[in-house]
Amino acid sequence: MLTSRLERTNKYSKRIVIYQGDIMTKKIAIIIAPKGFQDIEFGTPYKYFKDNGAIVDVYSTIRGLAVGSLGSTYKVSDSLSELHVQGYDAIIFIGGPGTPIVRNDNHSETIVKEAIKHGKVLGAICWSPTILAKAGLLKGKNATVWDGMDEEFGMLTSEYLEMSGANYTGQNVTVDDNIITANGPAAAQAYAEAVWKKIS
Repeated sequence: MLTSRLERTNKYSKRIVIYQGDIMTKKIAIIIAPKGFQDIEFGTPYKYFKDNGAIVDVYSTIRGLAVGSLGSTYKVSDSLSELHVQGYDAIIFIGGPGTPIVRNDNHSETIVKEAIKHGKVLGAICWSPTILAKAGLLKGKNATVWDGMDEEFGMLTSEYLEMSGANYTGQNVTVDDNIITANGPAAAQAYAEAVWKKIS
């Protein structure tokens, strides 16, 4: 209603309102595993972004009901193949025991490389920083990760990051340019805040 009134009285005011709306409304894509995503790492940023007025879309390797490692569920409407990076301000990955499912989907590598190419904010928490490492994006970067055994790689996740050229910090949250990494559910709020700060 306010926009309509401004349109009648002042076409320039209307344009300003629309422009302000565009720069205030952020779009964030959150990527979760179809099974075994970490519930807190997903729920905390999701709520934080929505509470701050962002448009949040959730993607996974397949459509359907995604189930978290702690039992929460989320109905995913879009698969990774449908994610258009340029339509978002930030792309963030959620960790949990289902991370290898996402990591082994070829679309994940395409998405993270496109995100960097187009200057988007790229986030990964818990186990998911290994997705960025696998794509070669952490070479020469400061990064953190949940430090545990990765059976697929046969080494600790921190060792895999270092083998991939990253400087493993061991911090709860590490920001290096547009790449934000975090180490687990206890860092979920700080992770969300770091992403939001970057795109605001």
